[in-house]
Amino acid sequence: MSNTDLTGLLERQKRAFARGAPGYRRRMDALRRLGIALEEHGERLASALDADFGGRSRDETRLLELFPLHDQIRHARLHLRSWMKGERVPGTWFLLPASARYEYQPLGVAGILGAWNYQVQLTLAPLVDALAAGNHVMLKPSEIAPRSAAEIAEMVERTFESDYVCCVTGGPDLAADFSSLSFDHLFFTGSSHIGRKVMRAASENLTPVTLEMGGKSPAIVHRSYPPDIAARRIMAGKLYNGGQTCVAPDYLLLPRGQEEAFEREARRAVSRFYPRLVDNDDYTRILGREHYDWLREGVEKARAGGARVVTLNPGKETCTPENGVFPPTLLFGSDPATVLMQEEIFGPVLPVLSYESLDEALAFINGRPHPLALYYFDRNRGRRQRVLQETRSGGVTFNDCIFHLVQHHLPFGGVGPSGMGNYHGFDGFRTFSHKRAVMHQGRFSPGALLRPPYTRLKRRLTDFLLRIAR
Repeated sequence: MSNTDLTGLLERQKRAFARGAPGYRRRMDALRRLGIALEEHGERLASALDADFGGRSRDETRLLELFPLHDQIRHARLHLRSWMKGERVPGTWFLLPASARYEYQPLGVAGILGAWNYQVQLTLAPLVDALAAGNHVMLKPSEIAPRSAAEIAEMVERTFESDYVCCVTGGPDLAADFSSLSFDHLFFTGSSHIGRKVMRAASENLTPVTLEMGGKSPAIVHRSYPPDIAARRIMAGKLYNGGQTCVAPDYLLLPRGQEEAFEREARRAVSRFYPRLVDNDDYTRILGREHYDWLREGVEKARAGGARVVTLNPGKETCTPENGVFPPTLLFGSDPATVLMQEEIFGPVLPVLSYESLDEALAFINGRPHPLALYYFDRNRGRRQRVLQETRSGGVTFNDCIFHLVQHHLPFGGVGPSGMGNYHGFDGFRTFSHKRAVMHQGRFSPGALLRPPYTRLKRRLTDFLLRIAR
């Protein structure tokens, strides 16, 4: 598809939107139809993802992609009427009797660029928010997972008129052209490297952007926290989707002296989750030979840098690039300068660093770019509050991993290098809306006293206003 074709699709959507933005009934119907389409295409989407990964857990697809989407649609339909109401606010005293309120207005046509690791969820979750806000939408799933991208495109084509919602597929050149379109809002999920290109392209049209990226999300375990619970929850969060999750714990800060206990409990947890790796449909493969080789080389560089490498392979199976299975791996004592401590890992490898005091752990985190998520394991409320106050991250979960992501009443998004803007629930509705100010003036307008000519009386009034304002 050429840039001309993309521009034509966008112009069609803009013309359709100009004929009348979707109201409450049309938005509710669109969300209903999307839910039905997901139900009808669920198994095909799961099969497409399985083929893209060369082995992707169907249960994880159902649990981590399809279920959250259905629940997000349910939540949006339940709350949409109240979200659309807007609110009356107090008028400024010196303009009384003027009334003031705000309302949420659709932006127009939104562009959404999805991500391969959770192709269905990360392409369609922003769509739910954009439709709830009353926009027309163009989608571009990631070409790295082409089968699921094609399945999403077919589902969208069967469900919506193309001048309302459409989906285009193609490679990096098409994605670049897509980013350069004059959308009313552009939503991107992916790496910070690509995010910079998307933002640069959008800036040419002054298109506002939401960037959902990632970064190295840390987990910290306090000395007082039970190591068996910490290991079980951290390893579960790390190994969902074979570690290819933007909010997976990317490295662990562990109290010095607890390394042996954590290794023992992590080994026990992995054996319970995945008694076998290769011969196990629950364990997701690494998508792409290039990334598999990067993970393997990263582990070897960490080993050469002095890290102790612990491979957790309960069945002692052969894991190769050909079968796509990368075993859960712990790296104790990793050099912070190695590649796996500098770049987001996106795989089942967990560097474990030891610390002496909470001060040291927080200083280590704060010396690095703000992450998308932060996980802290501690039952002490005072220390938890301290971690909140002294760190910056997109989101925080205490005593677990990842699940703040599916809290509908909480925003999800990064900060600084891990992203800008947020979505989910009302925050997603607001992201794809313009909060429009509305003022209504009565028959008498005190503004008459604020217009020229500025007589002696008006100057005295200005003096009076200044005295009050001070």
